[in-house]
Amino acid sequence: MRSGAGPSARVLFVDDSRLSREQASDALLGRVRLECVPSAEAALEALRREPAELVVSDLTLPGLSGLDLLERIRRSAPGTAFVLLTAHASVDSAIRALRMGAADYLCKPITLEELALCVERVLAHRQLIRENERLRGVLATAEACRSLLLSADPGEVHAVALDLLLQAHGRTRGIALFRRTAIPGTEGMVFRGLSEAQARGLRRLLSEAKPSLAFDEDASAEEQPGVPFEALLREAGISGGPVLAVPLRGGEAESGIAWIFEDGHPFGELEREQARLVAGHAALALQNAERYHRAKERAFIDDVTEVYNARYLLEATEREIQRSDRSGLDLSVLFLDLDRFKRVNDEHGHLVGSQVLRHLSRVLGECVRQVDTLARYGGDEFTILLVDTPHESALGVAERIRRTVADTIFEGEHGAPIRLTISIGVATCPMHARERDALLDVSDKAMYRAKSLGRNCVCSASELQANA
Repeated sequence: MRSGAGPSARVLFVDDSRLSREQASDALLGRVRLECVPSAEAALEALRREPAELVVSDLTLPGLSGLDLLERIRRSAPGTAFVLLTAHASVDSAIRALRMGAADYLCKPITLEELALCVERVLAHRQLIRENERLRGVLATAEACRSLLLSADPGEVHAVALDLLLQAHGRTRGIALFRRTAIPGTEGMVFRGLSEAQARGLRRLLSEAKPSLAFDEDASAEEQPGVPFEALLREAGISGGPVLAVPLRGGEAESGIAWIFEDGHPFGELEREQARLVAGHAALALQNAERYHRAKERAFIDDVTEVYNARYLLEATEREIQRSDRSGLDLSVLFLDLDRFKRVNDEHGHLVGSQVLRHLSRVLGECVRQVDTLARYGGDEFTILLVDTPHESALGVAERIRRTVADTIFEGEHGAPIRLTISIGVATCPMHARERDALLDVSDKAMYRAKSLGRNCVCSASELQANA
C-alpha cells in the first residue's frame, strides 16, 4: 500500500463467511495488521482488547447486524473508520451506513483488488486528516508562541512558556525552574495547577534543596518517570508521576526546565513536537532577553570602576527590601567613603585617582559574596547591599573591609605607594528603616558619624539613635 497505510495500521474484518475471511487475508495480509472475526460480538470484543484504525464489516451477520455494529462503534470508539459490505439489493442500507458515519461501502461480490484499494483509500484519508490536525495544532502553537517574543524578562519568558505548553497539551499541572542570571545566586520558580499551600510549601523546599538544572546541551523534550525532586513533591503533599521535560535555554547563561505532568494521559508525538516548537521560540525570547539585559546592565555600570552605579543601586535596594519582607531575613547596607581622597587627586592627578578607585572596587568586590551588590554611589563613595545578613554580621563584614583597605597598597604616579583608609556606616532593614530612601539615608549618616569620630572606623546606625 502507498502512504497513509502500512503494516502498523490495524484493520478488523467481520464476516461470518469463512471464504470471505480467507479472501480478505489474501488481499490485506502483509499490508496491514489484519484480524478476521465471524460476528459483530467478536468484533466488539476485539476492539475492547485493542483499538483498530478500520473495521470492514458485512451487513448480514449472525446476532448483531453490520449496522448495529456501526452504531456500537460510533458510541464506544468514535475515532474508528468503518466500511460496510453489502449486496446490490441492500444499497439503502449502505446509504444509511454513510449517514451514520461510515467512511465507505462496497457492494458484493467484491474482488481482492477492490477491497485492498478501498482499505488503502480510507486509511490514507485518515492519515491526511491526522496530518491536517497536526498542522493545525502546530500552527496554533506557533501563533501562540508570538507572545513569547514580547517578553524581555527571562522570568516572564519561562512563565509564558509553561502556560503555552500546558495550553498546547491540554494539561493543568506544570512546574518551571530556572536560574536568574540577571540576579546572581537566585532561582526562579513557576507553578501551575497547584494549590496555594502546595506552591508555598514546594517553593520553600526547593529554595532549601536547590536542585540541579543541568541537562544535556542536545537534550530535547522527553518523557521522564518523574521530576528530579519527586521526594520534595511528596513532602509538599503533591502527587508526582510521569512528566514531559522541556529544556528552555538561551544563547548564553539563561536556562531552565519546564515539567508538564502527564496526569494519566500519555504524551503523543504531536505534543512532543509542540513542546519542541515552544522551546525553540522560548530560546529566541531568552536570547532577546539576554541582549536586552546586557544593554540595560551597561546603563547600570559605572564607567570608571565598572561596578554598578547609583541608578542600579536604587533599583536593587528596592528589590532586596521587598525580598527581605517576603523572606523575613535582614538586609544590611554598608555606606563607604574614602578618607581624604581629595589629596590623591590633588597630589597625583585625576587619572591616578580613577585607577585607585578601580583598584578599590576590586578590593571591595573580593570582600563580599556574589549575591551581594556593590555600587559606586558617587565620587569616592560606595555602597554594598548584604542580603540575608543581620546587623552584627554586617558590622563584622564592614570591619573586615576597613582592615583590608587599610592594609592595601595602592599605586600612584610612577609606582609611588598610596595608603588609604575608609569610613563605613552600617544600617539594617528592618531594624533601622523599612523604606529604600530612609535605609540609604541612615547608613549615610552613620558613615558621616564614623568620619566625625576620627575616620578609619565603622559606625552602626544604632549609635545615631542612641545619641539622638
